[in-house]
Amino acid sequence: MSQSQKSDLKLLDATMEKYAGVDGSLITILQKAQDIYGYLPEDVMRYISERTGIAPAKVMGVATFYTQFRFKPVGKYLIMLCKGTACHVNGANSIEKALNEELGISDGETTDDGLFSIKCVACLGCCSLSPVMMINGDTYGSLTPDKAKKIIRELREAAE
Repeated sequence: MSQSQKSDLKLLDATMEKYAGVDGSLITILQKAQDIYGYLPEDVMRYISERTGIAPAKVMGVATFYTQFRFKPVGKYLIMLCKGTACHVNGANSIEKALNEELGISDGETTDDGLFSIKCVACLGCCSLSPVMMINGDTYGSLTPDKAKKIIRELREAAE
């Protein structure tokens, strides 16, 4: 990240006032920061370090350890594709391939227009609906490659 990019750190002040002095609250602070900014920008991570007195390396170490944290902005539609055992056995790889073809991106990437991001996850807990994906909290199950592509096309049309 370039030094010129600046986040509005005041958005995090209430969280920092509540948790900065509380032992064991780093994960909570990081979660709240990600809720506010959509991801964890570098300047926000430095600010968290300064306000909590936790070394920058430790803040980054905690943030990179947990897969829930993101370091790049995500698209308007965050697609979480389940790659758990049930989904894998029932065709998650063909769903991933269909999404990659339809969107022109792979796991962890965002479309150039900023509409879609794909994140493969270990399990969404919807095994009876496998293969399954979740988009912004909405669950889509019993997927086929064609059904997955149709969902993406409908979302794209709705965004226009």
